[in-house]
Amino acid sequence: MSSNQSTPPATTRWWWIRHAPVTSAGGRVYGASDVPADCSDTAAFAGLARYLPRDAVWVTSHLMRTHQTMDAIGAAGYPLPESGEGRSIEIGLGEQSFGAFQGRPRHEVFASVEFKRHRFWLSAPDLAPPGGESFEGLIGRVVPVVERLTLAHDRRDVVCVAHGGTIRAALAHALAVPAVHALHFQIDNLSVTRIDHHAADATWSEPAWQVMTVNYHPR
Repeated sequence: MSSNQSTPPATTRWWWIRHAPVTSAGGRVYGASDVPADCSDTAAFAGLARYLPRDAVWVTSHLMRTHQTMDAIGAAGYPLPESGEGRSIEIGLGEQSFGAFQGRPRHEVFASVEFKRHRFWLSAPDLAPPGGESFEGLIGRVVPVVERLTLAHDRRDVVCVAHGGTIRAALAHALAVPAVHALHFQIDNLSVTRIDHHAADATWSEPAWQVMTVNYHPR
């Protein structure tokens, strides 16, 4: 697949990127905490800069690691839009909040009586930690933002630098699968997941989401 191919009529393309790795957490749960990213993988950023479509709308969450990742892609040669209409920050696309578990060592959290873990995620999809939210709640927060931005940027390319949980939430929505199934997707740091939205037309009376690629690493 080439990133330079033309967008089909009435199709909005979402290019989801998980932020660069967090290396400063020291084995602690960070979730929605505002921790910095390690942007030292210059080869990965160069690959993203070459691969992503030009003239795209850029969206990040409010957390610094997504901004740092976007800026590193720009530093690697991608012509980022100026702040304004071509760039936006969406709090609703932030990572799942693990509430009282954030800042605690992972081994302590995993050993706590009230904790339920999923094999491929920090917690079970229906578990809302004290002061936090469940993965199911994250999906409920992410979906309205995705739907709103899809309408606002109809037939455009939307590059969204977000989080592992956020991207899995978008996949759950696109595929209309239960939250627990969406957690089986692997979403690496600096990987691209592309999900296209096709509007209703004369042939198809309902809009539809199509998953084009998941966890791709352009080089």
